[in-house]
Amino acid sequence: MDPTTAMYVAQGLHGLAYGMLLFLVASGLTMVFGMMGILNIAHASFFMLAAYFSYQVLAFTGSFWLALLLAPVAAALVGVLCERFLLRRTHAFGHLGELILTVGISLVILEGVKVFWGTESLPIHVPPLLEGRLALGGLDYPIYRLFVIGLALVVLGVLAAVLYTTRLGMVVRAAVSDAGMVNALGINVPLLFMFVFGMGTWLAGVAGVAIAPILTVFPGLADQMGMDAFVVVVTGGLGSLWGAFLVSLILGELNSYGVQFVSQLAPVLMFLFMAIVLAIKPMGLFGERE
Repeated sequence: MDPTTAMYVAQGLHGLAYGMLLFLVASGLTMVFGMMGILNIAHASFFMLAAYFSYQVLAFTGSFWLALLLAPVAAALVGVLCERFLLRRTHAFGHLGELILTVGISLVILEGVKVFWGTESLPIHVPPLLEGRLALGGLDYPIYRLFVIGLALVVLGVLAAVLYTTRLGMVVRAAVSDAGMVNALGINVPLLFMFVFGMGTWLAGVAGVAIAPILTVFPGLADQMGMDAFVVVVTGGLGSLWGAFLVSLILGELNSYGVQFVSQLAPVLMFLFMAIVLAIKPMGLFGERE
């Protein structure tokens, strides 16, 4: 493979890896915002919190795999508590109350991580099993980034299987469409929505742990990923898992090739793409008009 081709392929793989990480965050936001109708500005803060939790678990145990298992669960638990005791009380007042509350939650999380872990960047090392590079047709590519791509694909498969092939997924989708009818059938809708919120937060937590060895852990991590995730959800269509997946891949490639070839315009490329899509399809690529 000649150097120019190798550069293009490497940038494509970088974009794919970032797109997959973006999908993990956006898929959780799709469940919370698109399906439940909860405007959760703090979603990216749970993503950042999981990254800090993974650093702490790694410091205590030295095991990245244990951190990958425990940190998203801990972040999901915090999310469930916020939904049960805070968000559920404001949901009846509409998006304005949710906006104010979740902005407050994100600020509390931000100040909390500064108090407990400081403001310096905290490095997390790639586990020994995933160190090094893999030769792909003349291109040496980091094994850890390939692992991130595979991890996101596995999560996508499991999530799609749960939502579209199981009774739980059927009940969740029915509750999103008509919560009153599902509740009348004897299903505890508030408990179901708490589970969905926790699952969405867990997905963000998985992304937070996965991205930590690439970007390190620092207080601005939520800002770096949060806006991109909202762009994905709106552009893909509210509540559409496949829309979030497709748009995440597109934005990942736009970000990667944009930084490489039009670095000054790279920050606005995703917003330009969103504007074009919404001008043609105001409900997003896979969104449906109610």
